[in-house]
Amino acid sequence: MIASASSAGFAQEEASPLAELGAYEWLWQNRAGSYADMAALFRDAPGALPSDLAPPAEARAAGQQALAQLARAGITAFGVRIQGTWDYPRGPADAEDPVPLLYYQGWSDLFDAPRRVAVVGSREISDKGVRRTAKLVRMLVERRCTILSGLARGVDSVAHQAAIDAGGATVGVIGTPLLECDTRPDTRLQRLIAAEFLLVSPVPVLAWQKQDAQRSRLFYPERSRTMSALAEATIIVEAGQISGTLVQAQAALQQGRRLFILNGCFDQPGVTWPAKLEAQGAIRVREFEQIIDALKGRDVRADAAHR
Repeated sequence: MIASASSAGFAQEEASPLAELGAYEWLWQNRAGSYADMAALFRDAPGALPSDLAPPAEARAAGQQALAQLARAGITAFGVRIQGTWDYPRGPADAEDPVPLLYYQGWSDLFDAPRRVAVVGSREISDKGVRRTAKLVRMLVERRCTILSGLARGVDSVAHQAAIDAGGATVGVIGTPLLECDTRPDTRLQRLIAAEFLLVSPVPVLAWQKQDAQRSRLFYPERSRTMSALAEATIIVEAGQISGTLVQAQAALQQGRRLFILNGCFDQPGVTWPAKLEAQGAIRVREFEQIIDALKGRDVRADAAHR
């Protein structure tokens, strides 16, 4: 259920949504310049909510400013999930240094949908990558998987659209605030996901707007870590030697999530990361059933070694 921007309903009775939202925004402007800084604040105050670390009046003012910015962008209905309250998603809650607050729009039940699988890869997708992504997603949807991706151009957008076209559910985890779009001027897909599925952002509204375009890219690694934590598994379709996708790959391994790499990635000239990640525990996918077997709990790495 989507909450009103002025009364985003949630978690514990003592946790006021506006107070927590405002405190999160205030902390970003006054005590944290990065997610690492934010994590350190909460490690030093175990069990604290954002409102425990921010002055109430100033936090309220920051919250009102954030609501006004969202409203100006036409976002008047959304929700927030706060670390330490009962409805914060289980996946991120189990991760090291979870984001204190997640903004979202859409169908919140998808936070806990069964078989949540992230499908990610290069923005500069090849024609073969388009076909592989669409086929993979269709097969996952047939097995009742919910598809997560990052709503960037390339593999992400193909994965979301393929899930929708196949009649499945999809979750977009973005590296911008809800009021921004990574694929401007084409905002159609993000609006559709926000309206009919689930759109999630760990990015503060006010701090984002004070950054230049280059510094704003620093928010994207946390998008990848959040997506990995929300998913049960991540699948890399294709990516170059230097790719933001590899942030999510490392996060998946660190968080104890399954990491799959399609076999074609190993054949890319000059690309060494697939072999390195396989040595760290990633699964090289030669057959689709390896993915499904792993989601069912089988140790497919041992099976694959004997193929």
